[in-house]
Amino acid sequence: MDAASSQPDELATLEAEIDAAISGAADEAALDAVRVSALGKKGSVSEKMKTLGKMSPDERQVMGPALNGLKARVGDAIAARRDALAAEALTRRLEAERVDVTLAPPKSALVEGRVHPISQTMDELFAIFADLGFSVAEGPDIETDDLNFTKLNFPDGHPARDEHDTFFFPQREDGTRRLLRTHTSPVQIRTMLNQKPPIRIIAPGRTYRNDSDQTHTPMFHQVEGLVVDETAHVGHLKWVLREFCKAFFEVEDASMRFRASYFPFTEPSYEVDIRCRRTKDGIELGAGDDWLEILGSGMVHPNVLANCGIDPDKYQGFAWGMGIDRIAMLKYGMPDLRAFFDGDARWLSHYGFAAFDRPSLAGGLSK
Repeated sequence: MDAASSQPDELATLEAEIDAAISGAADEAALDAVRVSALGKKGSVSEKMKTLGKMSPDERQVMGPALNGLKARVGDAIAARRDALAAEALTRRLEAERVDVTLAPPKSALVEGRVHPISQTMDELFAIFADLGFSVAEGPDIETDDLNFTKLNFPDGHPARDEHDTFFFPQREDGTRRLLRTHTSPVQIRTMLNQKPPIRIIAPGRTYRNDSDQTHTPMFHQVEGLVVDETAHVGHLKWVLREFCKAFFEVEDASMRFRASYFPFTEPSYEVDIRCRRTKDGIELGAGDDWLEILGSGMVHPNVLANCGIDPDKYQGFAWGMGIDRIAMLKYGMPDLRAFFDGDARWLSHYGFAAFDRPSLAGGLSK
């Protein structure tokens, strides 16, 4: 058998080998490697094509069409395998990314996110007291002993000045020590020092005391109110607090009881109770035969006014303070204050408020 007659058998064997390699290519990279080994510059088919120039005219007449046909069939086989691999990849992707359109779509972060009850309660306080003509005053969390105690008529040796109640910073070179404010009353002092009467403010914010149990935490939130003018009296104080409780607890009547008490910065001083009914499900405010203490209040002590440069013979005022965390617990039925600061997303999902559910007196504070 001469060389020319053996060429077709060699081409058939080569084509079978290339077809097997094409069929066995598992991915695009493997298929491209087969293409290069067959049709590349030094590929098996390309090397065969280079031999045409050395053949006789008769051999070229036979082998030319045979080699060109082989080249075309190999190219078509590679293209077909490439399409098949692409189809398989698409099928796998569709299988992996399958979506059950009968399921409810996932909620967006705006829908899932929740406003903390403390933030919501503060917004409710702002809405109520703004309606009553009060503005919001703020001050630093780190205060001086003078603003936190002395100007508020706390005598030397008062228990509140002890370290078991108050968080003090290390003593400074001049002998003084700063502290974490134990109430927001220093904001009232700062306001009276920098603003002439009439004054009508609320002072919300974080406060700190060395105490921790089910109803106390080392850091908590308070809101205090202050009114100073020439005609303020206890009747005004009672009216403001009653209107606040009616609006905040969303009850038609807020029967309140004012009991004589003692605070260094007010005279006379009152503990304020609200009528309630205790049931197995919780506390119902505004009705019943029981009473619940909710805040402290009183007329601003003349010494406090004088300490702030306000003439106590001309001006008088009233003030009150309440725990924001406490009134939030009462309104929304939260049993443990410590859960406010645990950062538990499940708790926040249950007790939190929708991001755009802004409280207003017109639309209902907690609706």
